[in-house]
Amino acid sequence: MILEQSGRCRTGIARTLRRGAALPRGGGDMSENPGEAGGVRLNKALADAGLCSRRKADELIFAGRVTVNGMAADSPGLRVGASDLVEVDGRPVRLRAQGAAVGKAGEAHWTPCWLMLHKPVGVVSTASDPEGRRTVLDFVPPAWKGRRLFPVGRLDYFSEGLILLTDDGELAHRLSHPRWHLPRRYEVLVRPEAEASLPDALRCMGQGMVLQEGERLAPVEAVELPARPGMGKGVLLGLTLHQGLNRQIRRMCRDLGLTVLRLRRVSQGPLNLGGLRAGEIRALNEREVAALRRAVGL
Repeated sequence: MILEQSGRCRTGIARTLRRGAALPRGGGDMSENPGEAGGVRLNKALADAGLCSRRKADELIFAGRVTVNGMAADSPGLRVGASDLVEVDGRPVRLRAQGAAVGKAGEAHWTPCWLMLHKPVGVVSTASDPEGRRTVLDFVPPAWKGRRLFPVGRLDYFSEGLILLTDDGELAHRLSHPRWHLPRRYEVLVRPEAEASLPDALRCMGQGMVLQEGERLAPVEAVELPARPGMGKGVLLGLTLHQGLNRQIRRMCRDLGLTVLRLRRVSQGPLNLGGLRAGEIRALNEREVAALRRAVGL
């Protein structure tokens, strides 16, 4: 029986996709492929392949841009394995389970890539930019150019500091999920306006405040740091955030009468920027990756 010529088979495939079972390759038996029993959810497989986050994978699937063994997938719960052909926009995706079979010669298994970049000011923290501005991926060395890297989290155009690049979808998903928000520490150089009280501003941040847009913030650990040579005029603050609202620090400072002169992220969870200078990038070592995984329960 040829799948493409049987309306009954096409109906069976649609039902299989909705149930979240794996599709066999080549047709005939519509039961789950015994070799792939269990498998991996399609959205997780795409994230693990470094294509995108799991949430973005859901969007791709529901937009009809993902196929499994030639058939459109309409469920993120569809289970796939090493014998399945997964394509996005007609381009094959190498699943993690297929790494040993289709990787470079001598490659025993697929190993995720984790890079730490000190993002400079004037760079967007996205994989591409429609305005043609420099992105964080422009700093990736040639040795890693062939990987499908994407940034984890954001730093705005005028901010600098630690940002992670990876193709490890599962760990990136955990790091981006509200349940696992790791503390992120920033050094912020501010200039208080004439009527602003710095002690009052620090107290408001520490108690939790409501932004003028109406968003209620969790308490922020806020302290004044000692002045440093060459930092210029202003007051240096150390701020530790436990949630991830868009431009949160700049909006807090705006509401409290503090003008931000410089904003730099210096740590994320167990990782520290250290002596990495603006524009420099390095690979995380095994100890750092293990610490990240422990921090998000993996």
